[in-house]
Amino acid sequence: MNQLKLRQMLEGFFLEDIGENDVTSQTIFPPNQQGKGVFVAKASGVIAGLPVMREAYCMLDSEIELTLHFSEGDWVNAGDRIAEVSGPVAQLLTGERVILNLMQRMSGIATMTKKSVDALNDSSINICDTRKTVPGLRMLDKYAVTVGGGRNHRIGLYDGVMIKDNHISFCGSITKAVEAVRENIGHMVKIEVETETEKQVKEAVGAGADVIMFDNRTPEEMKAFSSLVPDHILTEASGGITMETLPSYANTGVDVISLGFLTHSVEALDISLTVNVSQ
Repeated sequence: MNQLKLRQMLEGFFLEDIGENDVTSQTIFPPNQQGKGVFVAKASGVIAGLPVMREAYCMLDSEIELTLHFSEGDWVNAGDRIAEVSGPVAQLLTGERVILNLMQRMSGIATMTKKSVDALNDSSINICDTRKTVPGLRMLDKYAVTVGGGRNHRIGLYDGVMIKDNHISFCGSITKAVEAVRENIGHMVKIEVETETEKQVKEAVGAGADVIMFDNRTPEEMKAFSSLVPDHILTEASGGITMETLPSYANTGVDVISLGFLTHSVEALDISLTVNVSQ
């Protein structure tokens, strides 16, 4: 996770929520009033976002002290005390909502990813995310996937070529699309081609694709398609795969399964902050 980008993101999040100031906390509590708070898990899951919590509190007030009782990626159970914070009460409360919003979402993503890895139960296949992330949160969403034991697909449109059905339709063929990319892209960028039929798979192999995706295919079709692809070309399964059907994609011969539901419809992990005020 890029620390400079994280600070930039947090600045934007705090500006959105705090604006000029926290009129509630700053008018109730004097600057020197100290307090302690405890982050408590109210549900079981994988904890993610502890580095975000640390950076956020550091930005709000350097006097805030943070003690972690778990490490990033640990499984927590309902009732577990995740972390303790101490410092100026006003600042502890001012940062509460932004920090909880991010940690709850990130932990939910990490938990969903771990459950997906466990459900598939096939160490030869990597579980990956997609670009179906919340705008502005992609770095954190994708980081949370890795915390849960998954891997990242391309980060955006800029770091990998994916030739999809609409590209192929406009260009005329897979071969033409791959040739056009090869003429204009650097040698460090991989080319992935989306396929739906045996004919398309064979054409993608012949065109020299680095990665071939089998889109919205059954496990049986994927086994057949995988047998057509040489070992030096990676294969990916995507589209229409749910948590319920995921186990049936084990042993299909693909290298990667990309799942949009890891990030686009995840349930946040319930976490709360209980604050105790002292003089």
